[in-house]
Amino acid sequence: MPTDPPRLHSNSQTLSLSFTSSLIQSSMRLAAPDELVLDYTRAMMGFLLAQPAPRSVLMIGLGGGSMLKYLHRHLPETTFTVVEISQAVIDLRNAFLIPPDSDRLSTLCDDGARFLRHTTQRFDVILVDGFDGSGLPPALSSRRFYEDARRALADDGVLVANVQADTARSREIQQRLRRAFDGAVLAVESDEGGNEVLLAGALTGWQALHAAFEARWQALEAVHQATLSASSTRLERALRRLPQLPQGL
Repeated sequence: MPTDPPRLHSNSQTLSLSFTSSLIQSSMRLAAPDELVLDYTRAMMGFLLAQPAPRSVLMIGLGGGSMLKYLHRHLPETTFTVVEISQAVIDLRNAFLIPPDSDRLSTLCDDGARFLRHTTQRFDVILVDGFDGSGLPPALSSRRFYEDARRALADDGVLVANVQADTARSREIQQRLRRAFDGAVLAVESDEGGNEVLLAGALTGWQALHAAFEARWQALEAVHQATLSASSTRLERALRRLPQLPQGL
């Protein structure tokens, strides 16, 4: 169980959350609470090119709820299950203007790895952003965890995970994820540094996105195009680096 209490930091423009380290885990712009402030959270929305209208989304890690608020607002037909291990973090939901639970949103105080291991549900998208004061917990980056995630995904589902960038541990995590998903993993580094976004799914899904990237981009709602404007090129490059896909298209 987590021992680091969440900490709030505020100024005239933003409200942010951190744990014992000074690293900001989540940030909300007071004038636009549903916008995504941090680059890595915007990059995690890259799944929308593969799954523009998911029926169900599982989120492991709530933080300040920035991704949840964005998706809850802009995907009105989607249902959300949020699993957060810290009740203290959940208790901050009003401060961050996170919507209350409803027929579309269920928030559970539970261990994300345990939930994934036992769930019988299948999700179109699984978002993993479960950092604490010590970084990414081992339970949320083990091979068993990624195998459980693949089992809990729909056939065309996408797993999106936020990990630390360019460390020995992050390279090991990538290897585990690639083994669990037969190598069909995209790696997109955040412009702000320190974070890397990994997207894993069926190879056929990445093949389809690779073949129709421009058409998928044009079909996105304008708000999603604005959100992904800084990371779409990085995502397209990541697709081209997949050895299973044709090179040079």
